[in-house]
Amino acid sequence: MADGEEPEKKRRRLEELLADGMAVDGGCGDTGDWEGRWNHVKKFLERSGPFTHPDFEPGTQALEFLLSTCKVLVIGAGGLGCELLKNLALSGFRQIHVIDMDTIDVSNLNRQFLFRPKDVGRPKAEVAAEFLNDRIPNCAVVAQFLWTVMDRILCALRKFHIIVCGLDSIIARRWINGMLMSFLHYEDGILDPSSIIPLIDGGTEGFKGNVRVIIPGMTACVECTLELYPPQVNFPMCTIASMPRLPEHCIEYVRILQWPKEQPFGEGVALDGDDPEHIQWIYQKSLERASQFNIKGVTYRLTQG
Repeated sequence: MADGEEPEKKRRRLEELLADGMAVDGGCGDTGDWEGRWNHVKKFLERSGPFTHPDFEPGTQALEFLLSTCKVLVIGAGGLGCELLKNLALSGFRQIHVIDMDTIDVSNLNRQFLFRPKDVGRPKAEVAAEFLNDRIPNCAVVAQFLWTVMDRILCALRKFHIIVCGLDSIIARRWINGMLMSFLHYEDGILDPSSIIPLIDGGTEGFKGNVRVIIPGMTACVECTLELYPPQVNFPMCTIASMPRLPEHCIEYVRILQWPKEQPFGEGVALDGDDPEHIQWIYQKSLERASQFNIKGVTYRLTQG
């Protein structure tokens, strides 16, 4: 349909497409479900295939559970998190919570497609939730920007049926893994299945990626397979202090040398990687050092580690 068509012609064209079944009317009523909306999901849930588990029983109950009951927590709303959120919402998961402590940077816009230039500086979780709630009928995404109160997190994790991680931190993965393991309940040495919360863990780096499903108490967990993760990169102190060449060198200089020297938040206050004010200070000082050596590439996300 050409841009120059009159509104009346556009209206008639849309009516023709609706009549031919080539377009979907957005006015789908209170349920947000039009005929055929979940056909692509039913192909997985309501019939068997060569790769289905021997115990799988096709039926309508699984789809009903996804649409009305299942609660999913997505941790991370970056490059991988945006894709996860979109796929979950379009696959029938309606009760989705997303946690991310980061804000949107201009450098994110080329791959984190839920964000727009007008969103720069805003919390990723908040913007992602708004986008999906506006775009997908009956989708209820709830955003959490900060999650520094551990007891609240502990209570919150228990109410979810699935945890999906799109993190770039091994420490965060280990923490989530430990929490889920702590929920397990054994009676007479037998694991109570109702205490299990599955963890789907994914990660990307460049063009590489991995994903795995962890069933706490039944399969190998993050702690069992730490050797699968690449070793953390350490930079020579002489390079960091005198000849920085990379944005990481600038960040490490501020973190290791400048923070203890200046003590920006008071004497004896340790650097907290989960405190946005601490991260912001490291970020600004890293930018200043990078400009001294004409180094580009220092971003807030890189500063977070």
